[in-house]
Amino acid sequence: MIYGTGYGNGFPDESRASAELTSDGKVTVFVEVTDVGQGAKNVMRQIASEALDMKVEDIVIKNVNTSYMMDSGTAAASRQTYNTGNAVLNACKKLKEKMDEASIKDKEKVFKYMADNAISPREEGYFKANTTSVNLETGEGNPYWPYTFSTNKAVVQVDDETGKVDVLEITACHDSGKIINPLMAEGQIQGGAAMGIGYGIMEEVIFNKGTIKNQNFNDYIIPTSKDVPKVKTIFVEEIENSGPYGAKGLGEPSMIATAPAIINAIYDAVGVRIYDLPASPEKVLKALTSKREKHE
Repeated sequence: MIYGTGYGNGFPDESRASAELTSDGKVTVFVEVTDVGQGAKNVMRQIASEALDMKVEDIVIKNVNTSYMMDSGTAAASRQTYNTGNAVLNACKKLKEKMDEASIKDKEKVFKYMADNAISPREEGYFKANTTSVNLETGEGNPYWPYTFSTNKAVVQVDDETGKVDVLEITACHDSGKIINPLMAEGQIQGGAAMGIGYGIMEEVIFNKGTIKNQNFNDYIIPTSKDVPKVKTIFVEEIENSGPYGAKGLGEPSMIATAPAIINAIYDAVGVRIYDLPASPEKVLKALTSKREKHE
C-alpha cells in the first residue's frame, strides 16, 4: 500500500499554530488540531516538548476555540501529525530561540525577563505542504508528499461448505516515518486492522429502491472482539526529513492494506477470487459452487 499524505494535487494544504510562554513557566500551544481519537493532542504536546526542551507536563494544548487560534486544516487525509506537527514545531523552535536569549533556566523568570524587556512571549508557526497538480496530458507533477507505505499479511480459515471466513492472524508492517508515540500508533494500527476486517468480510450497505435496508448495528455487521485476532505490528522507521522529527501520516494507512490481504488469503486457501466486497459467506460460497461446477 502506498498512500499520499494530505489533500494533495496542489490544493492549498496549510497549518498554523502559536506557542506562548505563560507566567507559570509553562507553554501553551494554540493549535486547531481536532482529536477524533487518533491521539493528535498528545502528539502535538510531544513535538512541542521536544522542541522546547521542556517536560510534556509543562505543555498545554488549546484546540477547541477558533476565536483564539488559527486554522490548522481538517483532521483528514492523515495530515495532522505531518502538517500541523510541522506548524507546531515551527512555532516552538522560534519561541525556544527567543527564550534562550534570556540565558535563564527558570521559565517563570524567563517570562518576567520578557515582560521587563517588552519581548513578546508568543510565536506563530506555519507550514504548507509541497505539492503541485498533475498535468493530465503528460502525467507529470508532484501530487502528494510524503508517502506512507504498508504491507499486511493475513491468515484466514475458510469453511468450504458454508463460505464463512475467519481471520486468524494479521501482521501489519508500516513505514510511517519516525513514530512519535509508539503505544498510540500500535493502537491505531490495531483499530485500522479491525476496520479492514469489517470492510473485507462483513460490512455492507444494502439498498432497496434508494433506501438503506440495514440502518442499525443489528443488521449492519461490524467486527466484535471475537472477530479480531491478535494484530502484530511492525514499524519501519524510515525518517522523513521534511516531517516533524521524521514523522509521516498513519491514520488512514492503518486500514487500507488489510482487506486486500484477506481477499488474497481467501484465494490462497480455496482458489476463488472475490472482487465485490465484503467477502460474505454467500459470495464466497457462490464462487466456490461456480468453481466446482466448472470442474465437473
